Amino acid sequence: MNNEYTKWVACWGTATSIADQTLARYAKDITLRYPIPVCFNGNKLRFRFSNLTGTEPVSFKAFVAKSTGDKTIDVSTSKAISLAGKEEIVLEPGIEKDSDELSFDIVAGEKISVSIYLENCTQMNAGTLVTGPLSKGFYSYGNEAENEELNVDMTRNTNWYYFLNTVEIFTEEKNHALICYGDSITAQSWPDYLAIRAWNEGYRDVAIIRRAVCGTRILRQYDCITYAAYGLKGATRFPIEVKAAGADTVLIQHGINDIIHPVGTDVNIFRPWSDMPTLEDLTEGYTQLYIEHAKNLGMKVWGGTLVPIYNWRTYADFRENLKNEFNDWLRERAPLDGCVDFDLAVRDEEYKERFKEGFDSGDHLHPSEIAYKAMAEAVPVELLK
Repeated sequence: MNNEYTKWVACWGTATSIADQTLARYAKDITLRYPIPVCFNGNKLRFRFSNLTGTEPVSFKAFVAKSTGDKTIDVSTSKAISLAGKEEIVLEPGIEKDSDELSFDIVAGEKISVSIYLENCTQMNAGTLVTGPLSKGFYSYGNEAENEELNVDMTRNTNWYYFLNTVEIFTEEKNHALICYGDSITAQSWPDYLAIRAWNEGYRDVAIIRRAVCGTRILRQYDCITYAAYGLKGATRFPIEVKAAGADTVLIQHGINDIIHPVGTDVNIFRPWSDMPTLEDLTEGYTQLYIEHAKNLGMKVWGGTLVPIYNWRTYADFRENLKNEFNDWLRERAPLDGCVDFDLAVRDEEYKERFKEGFDSGDHLHPSEIAYKAMAEAVPVELLK
């Protein structure tokens, strides 16, 4: 055993939410393959699988191997992942489980691929949509899990991550994890650019763990299938998602959906005005559900300001004012260990309610790729050490 390796640290992670309720809710005889960059040296791996939002048991087989390309693996390194000594992984609804430890020598900078084979008809209700330069998955028809290369004729890209929740590595004492928690803005590219920045600038003792679900709110959740994929409310999400081996800090960028969603039942029956929070509602929820919970776990808590929403389809002055008041609270009065001013990094200098030129993705809510890079650059070095 390598005596330099002393503890488990998460080196990759995503959230688990209700997958989008399209017509196809089940899959059968398909392979999922997820390439994952590893930022630490280590000699053992452990995997958390999740059926947190499922309503039926799921079963599958999973394998890990070193990646040799996006779709290809070194089959000589392939190993089956087991749970409680069994290679058939079974997850009851509402459950997350850690796999057995698996001996696996890995060097920082290498990639692994986790391949999951769903032989039987399986409910696909536990998954999360994420994008970014480091976030790329594949699915193939048939059992391709142990094959060197996925069959190109039977394979498509996917940014939906099903069942695989966290990858942990047994590594050196100096290594730790930073959790990035939020909604669709965090489910998109800036955490990947932050991981790339940390690696390129030589901050290689930190892993960036993304816990983000599109559409989520701090204070509310939807219980209709139209918006089921918008995820669980903060009180339910945060205690689950903040758990990651070796995580000592959480960076939270969350709250914009609480502000922009309510429109009244005359416009949308699922979005009543009663959901519209006051500043006090937002700050109390953020403090009690996030800051106090994380600090009780011994974690440092950083907040990230909300970015511009000018010309978003529900934009209104009262929403703009609430967003700005909430940002001022994050900057000046919230009981945080620090604040990352994402708003300042991406907003126009003259028209502060708007994105900078080229920083709007086009929908006036989500930043562009250039803006996501700027958000990653705005994160203080202190959080990468």
